[in-house]
Amino acid sequence: MLTQIKLSAGFNEEEARKLVAKPLFEKPEVEAAVREIVENVKRSGDKALFEYTEKFDKIKLTPETMMVTPEEFDAAYSLIDSELLGSIKEAIRRITVFHAKQKENSWFTTEGGMLLGQLVRPVERAGIYVPGGRAAYPSSVLMNAIPAKVAGVSEIAMVVPGATRAEVLVAAAEVGVTEVYKIGGAQAIAALAFGTGSVPKVDVISGPGNIYVTLAKKMVVGYVDIDMLAGPSEVVVIADSKAKPTYIAADMLAQAEHDPDATAILITNSEDIAKETAVAVDLQLSRLERKEIAEQSIKENGRIFLVASIADAIRLANIIAPEHLELMIESPLESLGLVKNAGAIFLGTYAPEAIGDYVAGTNHILPTGGTARFYSPLGVYTFLKRSSVLSFSRQSFGDAAESAINIAESEGLTGHAKSVRFRMEE
Repeated sequence: MLTQIKLSAGFNEEEARKLVAKPLFEKPEVEAAVREIVENVKRSGDKALFEYTEKFDKIKLTPETMMVTPEEFDAAYSLIDSELLGSIKEAIRRITVFHAKQKENSWFTTEGGMLLGQLVRPVERAGIYVPGGRAAYPSSVLMNAIPAKVAGVSEIAMVVPGATRAEVLVAAAEVGVTEVYKIGGAQAIAALAFGTGSVPKVDVISGPGNIYVTLAKKMVVGYVDIDMLAGPSEVVVIADSKAKPTYIAADMLAQAEHDPDATAILITNSEDIAKETAVAVDLQLSRLERKEIAEQSIKENGRIFLVASIADAIRLANIIAPEHLELMIESPLESLGLVKNAGAIFLGTYAPEAIGDYVAGTNHILPTGGTARFYSPLGVYTFLKRSSVLSFSRQSFGDAAESAINIAESEGLTGHAKSVRFRMEE
């Protein structure tokens, strides 16, 4: 079922790029529908928000019923077992420890009567989107909210379609989400960006969703900031002859079960590994609970690339710029320096993507569709903003003034030059 492609040594990168290209969000009819939703919510607020929620999610909401109540949070705790709650708490601990290392400090420097610096502050209000379609994602609550909390964001508004899953509400309560709204889709993104009568607007929106959610995020950039534009999930496994095909197959299927549009790719320099992994995928697929989803993903997007060397494998991975990159090779740390583009990099046999998805501490909200060339994982920095700070004494001003005047006049901005020259003539 897996499509196998053989690339010769020193393969042409442009040709390889054509084999792995996945155009992002090139669906004009969907974009037009999303634009209408966004504009209607921007214009009509709650009225449009409630109409779209009833139309798409089959939920009738009012300003009084759209927010999750304390009683609903209490009920959620009664519906999950202590073992799951303990696991959620452990994940929170690990994710918090990792993200605490991303905190940035303001800094200042003084020299010759001049003070320069950078003031780092969190945004005041963040909006986090948690999908509620094919499955419940308490892990996505943690990955969104914990970096915001570590950054110092005082208000975190969460939107999730329906907001009925107990584990999702418990995760939100455990990390201190301040409000949860029972809305989703493009209409929820627009509500967060522009505000409605019932939903105050936010400064940053984070979190993955379907193409409607992603296109809505794209359209509200400038009114708010966003984390990234994320498409279907993907994994690339690079494996040598010592790797275990059963592990490779399991990791590929773990990705494929997300969504029919998910991508799972193996790149190897071993013909035996390629053949044995293909067999293992078929065998494990037949026993998978989410078989139909994974089977479609593997059939349409699964690939095995046979290359001449591990160096070529990493070169191909850099072209793909995957969301998840597993280096299931001997001495993976030695090859880490060759990796240029990847959202998250998993080294060795015992670092499957699934560990990173839940409890390693790293963030699982990652750039997809080749955008790891310029996007980073969601992190504390997503919720921070920076202000430059400067102060000059009379003398230090004089030292810089002539250069400022010369550059301003070269640009034809004589008013700028005069602003400086007036102070020099005092």
